[in-house]
Amino acid sequence: MLLAHPAVLEDLVERYKALAVLRADQGSEAARQEFEDVAYSLCLATGTSDVDAALVAASHRLPGARTTDDSLLSVSS
Repeated sequence: MLLAHPAVLEDLVERYKALAVLRADQGSEAARQEFEDVAYSLCLATGTSDVDAALVAASHRLPGARTTDDSLLSVSS
């Protein structure tokens, strides 16, 4: 499996975090599409099938990342 460069992963994670904070998933069609595109790209870059797993996988590959920080993971109900 090809692995994304850490700089690419870092950019995707930062973009995802910013869009999540802005609640892009509840915004305009363009904002929702960008949020979905970033989540999809993050999954592709980490070889995972959902964004929560992608964030965990990325955290293990980024230098200096705190692997115990799961604050962006969604709460299952």
